[in-house]
Amino acid sequence: MRDVQNEPDLRNIPLDRVGVSDLSYPIEVRDRDHKVQRTVARIAMAVSLPRDYRGTHMSRFVEVLESMGGQVTVHRMDSLVALLQERLAAQSAEVEFRFPYFIQRHAPQSGAASLTRYDVVFRASRQEDRFDLVTTVRAPVLTLCPCSREISEAGAHNQRAHVTLSVRMASIVWIEELADLAERCASCPVYSLLKREDEKHVTEQAYHNPRFVEDVAREAALALDGDPRIPWYRVTVKSHESIHNHDAFASLERDRRSPEVAP
Repeated sequence: MRDVQNEPDLRNIPLDRVGVSDLSYPIEVRDRDHKVQRTVARIAMAVSLPRDYRGTHMSRFVEVLESMGGQVTVHRMDSLVALLQERLAAQSAEVEFRFPYFIQRHAPQSGAASLTRYDVVFRASRQEDRFDLVTTVRAPVLTLCPCSREISEAGAHNQRAHVTLSVRMASIVWIEELADLAERCASCPVYSLLKREDEKHVTEQAYHNPRFVEDVAREAALALDGDPRIPWYRVTVKSHESIHNHDAFASLERDRRSPEVAP
């Protein structure tokens, strides 16, 4: 049978990335409290393609994924991209797993338990023998405007916001830790289930803890700077404004690695 994709290409143009994307796949993720959590990821996988190859072997991407048994941990990401390089004879390889992750939260007064969703991304790459992994956690929070509280006779505008933390790790940092950090930096956490006494508490906590997006970003930076396990991070805070027809955002990136370590 003729293997068309394996035929030589004469256009002399290498491709940076070829692969598969938007692949839905069930995975198991390490959970700090329950050991493992089952979820469904949207996966992208790619490798570099030399100039003399017409196409890559698309089926091998899924074969490599199948060989991992659906178990996704920080430590297995290196093995996964290294195996992609080997199976597809590529100089570089990368994978991206996007998945919802759920953490049980308890309402602040009633103690009512419910699950809160956090959006997580593992993005791993390998260039020759150099491995890189960025873990991202997007957490929903509440912000209350300090300016609005200061100038208003009653109340202040508040809104749901999202804190997105991307980190490179020197040692393990749990998803739960990043979610907790994001919530501590905001005016107040948000909850899926609140009773009346909880609504009162959340409303008043936010009112007594007003934060601009700039405040939230800086508080997150202070916390991340104090963690020796995190040599690089990016913080983005987006507030879905309740009295404006636009969002407000703030972001920053810090790299404390030596130049020879940075990608």
